[in-house]
Amino acid sequence: MSISKTNKRRILILLLLAVVVIAALYPLPPQVPIRYYDRQSGLLKTEKVAGEKWLVWLYNNPVGEATLWALVKRKVVSTVYGNSMDRPSSVKKIQPFVEEFDIDMRTSQKQSFNSFNDFFTRKLKKNARPVDTGSTVAVSPADGKILAWANIRNSDFIIKGTRFDIFSFLNDPRLAQKYHDGTLVIIRLAPFDYHRFHFPVSGNVSPITRIDGDYFSVNPLALRKIAGIFCLNKREFTILSSPLFGDVVMTEVGATLVGSIVQTYTGSFGEKGEEKGYFKFGGSTVVLLFEKNKIRIDDDLLMNTTKCYETAVREGERIGVSVQLFPYPGMGVKH
Repeated sequence: MSISKTNKRRILILLLLAVVVIAALYPLPPQVPIRYYDRQSGLLKTEKVAGEKWLVWLYNNPVGEATLWALVKRKVVSTVYGNSMDRPSSVKKIQPFVEEFDIDMRTSQKQSFNSFNDFFTRKLKKNARPVDTGSTVAVSPADGKILAWANIRNSDFIIKGTRFDIFSFLNDPRLAQKYHDGTLVIIRLAPFDYHRFHFPVSGNVSPITRIDGDYFSVNPLALRKIAGIFCLNKREFTILSSPLFGDVVMTEVGATLVGSIVQTYTGSFGEKGEEKGYFKFGGSTVVLLFEKNKIRIDDDLLMNTTKCYETAVREGERIGVSVQLFPYPGMGVKH
């Protein structure tokens, strides 16, 4: 009995669908846990990853990877999801999220929220994040986990031995040349972190430069597969001109499900510790670039980075000192 062309086509489609479903459900490879140093206690800890199974599937399963490149990395997905976090109905997600990630709500100015994004972008009470006011000190611009390299040119980027591409990242060859042997600091904000970012040093603020890009996750689970994410994602930067630290590039990098990057500062001068802006829902990253011989990053941050570990820091916490006043190794450096 012969099979009609129509039935053959249907059978072929069903077989292809079966292959896709089998591939999508194929067991995922075990992942190395994300380990980091807690700076306060000095203990090595394991990070609890929001949406871990989803991330592993997207970046390690063939169907997941196809979905990532075809759909998830695109702005429309992050915009749609970000908008859904603005709806009043999203309030029900807040309490489970707070409980799952043990978020300390005592530091929040508000305890009642209109939406998940209202909670996500919450402001903290005054002095919840004390800022190191030392004039020679640079501070972390955000809560998160930090990686730092004293000299980009002499150090391989931690992910898969790939060197950080400063030229692609800034999309400006002349500006990039100024920082090609400078200091690189990356602060990764997980979804459960406080998501407002602040000025790390005081200085005059340049106009914003915006660079279009995609919306890949910045979680280490994703970076293990795609090392150049920071040069692929949407980002925007300003230059802080400081008498002690030179011209500091401060870049906010978007990521999967980040509804938007919102700049809240006004004027042309930023005070250290002053709020600069915030990220809407999603994990994000702040990248700092210092010119050569302008900052001496604290030893513990550099040492942990060489061991391939991030260090948990809080906004306002010291991360380095000006080389102008501390020109010799060991002077003014935190151990």
